[in-house]
Amino acid sequence: MTTAIAYFIGAGPGDPGLITVRGLECLRRADVVIHDPGISPRLLARARSDAEVIDVGRSDADEPAAEAIGLLIADKVATGKVVARLKSGDPFLFDRGAEEALILERNGVSFEVVPGIPAGLAAPAYAGIAIGHSLLAEVVTVIRGCEDDHRALADVDWAGVARVHGTVVCYASPQQLPRMLDALRSHGCPADTPAAMIYNGTQPSQETITGTLAELASAAHEHHRRGPAVLVVGRAVSLRNHLRWFDARPLFGKRVLVTRPRDQAAELVDRLNALGAEAIESPMIAILPPDDPGPLLDAAANAGSFDCIVFTSANAVEAFMTALLDGSRDIRALKGPVLCAVGTATADRLSRYGIKVDLVPSEFRAEAVVSTLMAQRPVTSLHVLLPRADIGREVIATQLREAGAEVTEVIAYRTVLQEGPRANEPDIYGMLLDGRIDVVTFTSASAVRNFLKVYGSDQAVDLLNTTIVATIGPVTAETATQLGIRVEIQPTTYTIPAFVDAIAAFYARPA
Repeated sequence: MTTAIAYFIGAGPGDPGLITVRGLECLRRADVVIHDPGISPRLLARARSDAEVIDVGRSDADEPAAEAIGLLIADKVATGKVVARLKSGDPFLFDRGAEEALILERNGVSFEVVPGIPAGLAAPAYAGIAIGHSLLAEVVTVIRGCEDDHRALADVDWAGVARVHGTVVCYASPQQLPRMLDALRSHGCPADTPAAMIYNGTQPSQETITGTLAELASAAHEHHRRGPAVLVVGRAVSLRNHLRWFDARPLFGKRVLVTRPRDQAAELVDRLNALGAEAIESPMIAILPPDDPGPLLDAAANAGSFDCIVFTSANAVEAFMTALLDGSRDIRALKGPVLCAVGTATADRLSRYGIKVDLVPSEFRAEAVVSTLMAQRPVTSLHVLLPRADIGREVIATQLREAGAEVTEVIAYRTVLQEGPRANEPDIYGMLLDGRIDVVTFTSASAVRNFLKVYGSDQAVDLLNTTIVATIGPVTAETATQLGIRVEIQPTTYTIPAFVDAIAAFYARPA
C-alpha cells in the first residue's frame, strides 16, 4: 500500500528531459498532479493515465496563492492520495515551493522535496555559456529579478556585484531587465563586459542575444520583450560561439507537425527534438482492434498451417502477435511459414519478439512483395496469410491470386479518424494560416485523407501547399499528390530515422 505524501518536484526550466530520475519516479507514482502552467505537456503525459491533473497557475504572485495551493495539496493528501507538485525549475530556488511546504508542515502532512535544474544553470548551458568556467569565473552570483511590475529594483548590493570578477546570472522580468543592466553599468561594471540575454531557455524557441553590457542595455530599452529572460554578464559569455550546441542543431527553431497516432509517435518526436525541432503532435488517425476479432484469432491459432505470412506494417505485426500470444500458442508457431515484411521498420518490429524475417523486398512497396516471393519459390498453390488494415490496399492479395496463390486476408486492425478531446492541442489550423508550422509530416495515406476531413478539403490543401509537406514513402506521397498536395520531402528508405534525416537534409541544402 502506497503511503499518502506530497512530492515537491523540480521539473526543470522547460525541456521535459531535464527532470531528474527521482522526479520522474515520483511523478509516475502520483494520484494527483498539481503543476505550474509552464510545465511541458510532454512531461505531463508521463503521469499515470488515471491521475487527476490540476493547473494551479504560478504561486509566486503573492502569498495567499501559495497558501491556497498548499491547502489544496494538504486536502488531497488527507484523502490518501499521493500528490506530485510540479514546479518550474527548482522548488526552493526563487520560488514559493518552500511556503507551500511550510503549510503542509503546519498541517502535519508528509512531504518530500525533489530538487530540479534551475533556469539560471540550464539556460546558459543550452546557450553555450559556461558560467563557472575555471579560468574566467571563480565566482557565480545568481540574482532574483522576476519582481512584481510595480516594485522597485531588487534590493541587491549592485556595487558589490559589479566589483566581483566572475559571472552574474539574473532572472529578469521584462520590466526588470533594463533596470538590472543600468544598475550594473552605473555601479561600475565595464560597459564592454560580454553579456547575453536568453529567452525561452532550453526550449526549441530559445533565443540568445549577445553583445556588450552597453549594447544589451540599449537593446533592452529600445525593444521591450513580453517574456522573462535569463541575463548573463561576464567574460564566460565570450566563449559562446565555441561552445554553442543547442541552437546549432540542423532543425533548431523548426516547427514540425506530427500526424502519426499518439502511441506510435514517440520515435519520430524524439528524433525531431534531438535535431532541434519543435515537434507538435496532432494525430490524424487512431489504431483500433477489428470490429470482429474472430478471423484474426483463428488465423493466429493456425499460423503454422500457412506457407507464408506477409506483414505490410508494424501495426499488422503488433496486432497479429498480440492475437498469437494471447492464445495457447507462442512464437514457435511461426517456425514453419516463410515470413515476409514490407520494409525494415516492419522487420524490426518482428525482431522485438525475437523473430527474424525471411524476406524483405528491396523496394518497400506492396508491389515488390510478389516479385520477391516469386524469385525465391513457385507461388502457385502457395497458401499465404495477409493480416492487414481494414482500409489497406489490396495490391498484394490481388497480385498473389493472379500468380496462383491461395490468399487468406484477415483484418488485423482498424484505421479510424482520431476522435476524443482536442482541447489541449494547439490551434493547428491557425498555426498553418499564420505560417508558424514549417513542416507537416505524414506517415500513412490515411493520415493525409483524414487531415483533409478534419480541416476541410479545399482549405487544407491550400494550407498544406503554403508549407513544406514530408511523406515517409511513395504510397503516402502518391495519395497526397492525387489530392492536390505538393510533396517536397521523401526519404529513399522508408523508415523513421531516414525520414528525419531527409527533413534535416532539406534544410541543409544551399539556398
